[in-house]
Amino acid sequence: MIQNKKIVVVLPAYNAGKTLRQTYLEIPFDVVDEVILVDDFSADNTLTVADSLGIRHIIKHDKNKGYGANQKTCYNKALELDVDIVVMLHPDYQYTPMLITAMCSMIASRVYPVVLGSRILGNGALKGGMPLYKYFANRILTFIQNILINQKLSEYHSGYRAYERKVLEEIDFESNSDDFIFDNQVIIQIFKAGYEIGEISCPTKYFPEASSINFKRSLNYGINVIWESLKHFMRK
Repeated sequence: MIQNKKIVVVLPAYNAGKTLRQTYLEIPFDVVDEVILVDDFSADNTLTVADSLGIRHIIKHDKNKGYGANQKTCYNKALELDVDIVVMLHPDYQYTPMLITAMCSMIASRVYPVVLGSRILGNGALKGGMPLYKYFANRILTFIQNILINQKLSEYHSGYRAYERKVLEEIDFESNSDDFIFDNQVIIQIFKAGYEIGEISCPTKYFPEASSINFKRSLNYGINVIWESLKHFMRK
């Protein structure tokens, strides 16, 4: 806990058997109270590793439902546990778990209700090996989104996020896509609900075992990002 706030880390897992242990062992359990792992029908030993680590809350999808659907299961389970702060951490070890304390402190101190770990602040993305085409796509999309949504985030595409409970209770994340665009839809819902989002500089790592989507899916994701931002702009 931090300031008597119960904290849960949710791990949306898919074929994370090679990186789950390293990710889990770096979680700061001096402040984290619970861990939830949702396995999206992995084809590797993700569940075996999760069992060996003694993770208490393990949920297995009976088929591959998608990244967004995985998060929906994560957040619904977290809210059932009566927690105050929910941290979404990818178990592929691309983001360092050691920032969990800092991110949750910002929420527990009522500085921000939502905090993103930004790969762009401090040049963490390029230092960590982000492919150039992904870096420039991130910068272009973020520039367009900031204009359409009227915000000033350094990036909208981080998979490292911390939420105050009331935010997840208020936004209708169940209505969002089951695919990767889920993350951007959540950010738009948060701003639409009148909440602010804080950011913290986050180093990142790119290596073969880290999760990634191919160029075709990245292109489709980019188109959907712009479309979701345009819909928000037109509603306003």
